[in-house]
Amino acid sequence: MEIALFIPCYVDQFYPQVGIATLELLEKLGCRVTYPAAQTCCGQPMANSGCEQDAVQTYRHFVKTFEGFDYIVVPSGSCAYHVRHHYDVLEQTEPVQRVREKVLDLSAFLLNVLEISKLDSSFPHRVGLHQSCHGLRGLRLGTGSERNMEEESKLNQLLEMVEDIELIELQRADECCGFGGTFAVAEPAISVKMGKDRIADHTRAGAEVITAGDMSCLMHLEGILRRQKSAVKVMHIAEILNGNSI
Repeated sequence: MEIALFIPCYVDQFYPQVGIATLELLEKLGCRVTYPAAQTCCGQPMANSGCEQDAVQTYRHFVKTFEGFDYIVVPSGSCAYHVRHHYDVLEQTEPVQRVREKVLDLSAFLLNVLEISKLDSSFPHRVGLHQSCHGLRGLRLGTGSERNMEEESKLNQLLEMVEDIELIELQRADECCGFGGTFAVAEPAISVKMGKDRIADHTRAGAEVITAGDMSCLMHLEGILRRQKSAVKVMHIAEILNGNSI
């Protein structure tokens, strides 16, 4: 099984440890992973800014770069959702359809493809899980509170495999953090207020670490935490599953 690792722009530029943790985790689980050096962006920032036609060349480059792999794993529900659901503006050739189908968020790949049931990792801290909107409601990595269904979460399922971890209970477990890509730029006051509300929920429950499947959400929350001079840390779920320390 040939697996390609796609690393989001903000991870590559600001949080390279998340990409490293994702690679190490996949290799520990027996995967043969390739990092295609020609990869760039998935095109989401331009599309979110209303310039999707300008992003089409980026979309085509993404398909060309990853079409030869069995799976494309990305530590980001946001990027995975964009490729799977927004590349419909391209001509739906066989390579385009194949790439769209084979791009998977890390948690979906671990549970749906590898079907893991245990992990050799420990994280002795109180952890709050933030479920990003694209992952939760776009990729259906869990059930939102608005759906009358039994509650489930792929990210929570994975975190429960980690030894010594204490998962805290939030009052509003699936509320948006306010980042929303370019929403944070267009509506900064609303974005920050939403982020503060999310942080307050986590700190109220005694979280030492806030984790998520999207580093973009955590980047937004981390900026607020730093301005608040809070001791609460943010870590991508890949880092915790890999057994990284704070």
